[in-house]
Amino acid sequence: MKLLVLANENRVARFLPDLPVAKNAEVVILPIDTPEDEVIRKGQGADAFLVDAISPCTRREMEEIGTLKLIQSEGVAYNRIDVKAAAEFKIPVCNQKGANAVAVAEETVMLMLCLLRSVVPGYRAVLSGHQIEQKDRLMAQGIRELSEVRVGLVGFGAIGKETARLLVPFGPEVVYWQRHRADSAVEEDLHASYTDLDTLLATSDIVSLHVPVTPDTTLMCDASFFEKMKDGVLFINTARGELVDNMALRSAILSGKVALAGIDTLAPEPVQKDNPLLTLPEDVQDRVLVTPHEGGITTGFFKRAHRTLWENIELVLAGKEPRNKVN
Repeated sequence: MKLLVLANENRVARFLPDLPVAKNAEVVILPIDTPEDEVIRKGQGADAFLVDAISPCTRREMEEIGTLKLIQSEGVAYNRIDVKAAAEFKIPVCNQKGANAVAVAEETVMLMLCLLRSVVPGYRAVLSGHQIEQKDRLMAQGIRELSEVRVGLVGFGAIGKETARLLVPFGPEVVYWQRHRADSAVEEDLHASYTDLDTLLATSDIVSLHVPVTPDTTLMCDASFFEKMKDGVLFINTARGELVDNMALRSAILSGKVALAGIDTLAPEPVQKDNPLLTLPEDVQDRVLVTPHEGGITTGFFKRAHRTLWENIELVLAGKEPRNKVN
């Protein structure tokens, strides 16, 4: 069995599970920026293809390798895999749905707390010798606890649900929107209630994104989306940068419509220094907290993800259906 990998070599070795199929496989690992011609050449005879979540897998690669029985995203995202072509070639494409739910939910709640507590300006104030002035400023303007706000979750899949679960002890009002309403038992368990998207945007103090990247959701957060929000809203994106029109969010921050933003995912990735959300005026920069797309990359996630990869390889080699097929 031959596995072609377009992902970090150290992760493949570190998270190799104790499974016979993994121990006996030929593994060819390439950097994520490997040219298409080289991927095809090194991939000859490969049975499975593991692809970093931000790396492409093209129709030509599938066709000219010709032996693939599985394409597995290392992450949850699969929008750079040509899923339509894979379906035509009868190659299942699988992702890691749910494997990073706890990890990303933790990142989401962390960003909410960091924004509410003014962590970035507070840290800078202490470093510059203005601790007491910052403390006085915060007491004057007020610090809201999570129990005092309404949190709106845009999307209620595995990560949205896990975010709601982590929020329960903090006691905020939680509302959510997705295309299909969850069961009432799930809503009751997670202390979350359903509402339409426009109402969520108009009434939530914190709006947090938890939808996948699809043709329908790409750039869904445009000028109209932000205009529907409450003035002074806190905006969280731990989903994907491709959901957001960067210039629209920049304008919303500059106008004060978005008071604070916590962002784990920017597009395009790799993120460049001239990204519109990284070149804000100096007096506005403290209102944005950006982390390096770290939400879902915990050790626990990679252990689960790489075990799923090899279990799916076992399944397809045995002629069975792999888990988390997306095409």
